[in-house]
Amino acid sequence: MTKLQQLQGFLKEKHIDAALITMPDNVFYFSGFLSEPHERLLGVMVFQEAEPFLICPQMEVPDAVAAGWSFETIGHLDTENAWDKVAQAVAKRSITMRSLAIEKSHLTVERLEELAAHYPDARFERLDDQINAMRVIKSSEELEKMRKAAELADYAVQVGCEALTEGKTELEVLNEIESAVKAKGYSMSFDTMVLAGEKSASPHGVPGNRKIKRGDMVLFDLGVIYEGYCSDITRTVAFGEINEAQRAIYDAVLKANEDAIAAVKPGVRAMDLDKIARDTIADAGYGDYFPHRLGHGLGISVHEFPSITGVNELPMEEGMVFTIEPGIYKADVTGVRIEDDVVVTKDGVEILTKFPKELMVIQR
Repeated sequence: MTKLQQLQGFLKEKHIDAALITMPDNVFYFSGFLSEPHERLLGVMVFQEAEPFLICPQMEVPDAVAAGWSFETIGHLDTENAWDKVAQAVAKRSITMRSLAIEKSHLTVERLEELAAHYPDARFERLDDQINAMRVIKSSEELEKMRKAAELADYAVQVGCEALTEGKTELEVLNEIESAVKAKGYSMSFDTMVLAGEKSASPHGVPGNRKIKRGDMVLFDLGVIYEGYCSDITRTVAFGEINEAQRAIYDAVLKANEDAIAAVKPGVRAMDLDKIARDTIADAGYGDYFPHRLGHGLGISVHEFPSITGVNELPMEEGMVFTIEPGIYKADVTGVRIEDDVVVTKDGVEILTKFPKELMVIQR
């Protein structure tokens, strides 16, 4: 059964006339066409029985067809009302729109008002949960792409480690990483982070002109896209010898990462994994310095469903992919985060990111 057929089955079961998918990553999931339309309308409309259609900026119609979308593709010019073209395509299919499933977490109020103006008698249903349920279980083909993405992330971290020299700035190291990935023909899945010394204690710090010094911990957080699928890895390394306080924080984070990964298997809840890592860090005396969730889903989007938090009761299932990324951030000592991409297997876990996690001390 194709993804479109699966969605059509959902519409029939719930007695919903159509679904409109507008989030670019979800459009890619159902159509194979990846685009960032900015303010322009991009969407896929799916019906219970009628042929689906894709609407996109006119200039991107050839790209949508080349990506493999075999149904109708409707282009709209900047001078046209795209919603009128949607309504015309629906009318051509003789659909009476009494109910329409939309992505409530993505569709803007302005766009909802456009739809309501065209379909004043329609009720708008939530589509997000169904798409999450479909995307959260990766197929064997998707998993193979994610393995490749993880290999590229491992390579990027290696480039970063080799680029570290005293006096070089965070941005200079970052540029070497991204240049090496681009030279292989790939792009990053989010803004690369290279944070040195005291800056490593900022979980979402911004790389800048801070120079690498001996005794620094250097945090790399990066990801690479392979055929539309993302990786996301964090490693923290030592540049020159570090002190015992820095090493103790590293050891606690590494144990939290390994303890949580060891517990991954079908049936274990997201909140159980978060608690395992959080308890390990608390037992080491750093409970106040782990301020974020343990991880997040991963796939076409670098952050997707599910969220691995202490309140999420979702049980793990075979084929789920997510990150395990505990961290400790103590401004007067250092920040350390160790992040892996993992997939739930039939009876355990597969770790996709394989760059070594033992403390790496770079002497150069």
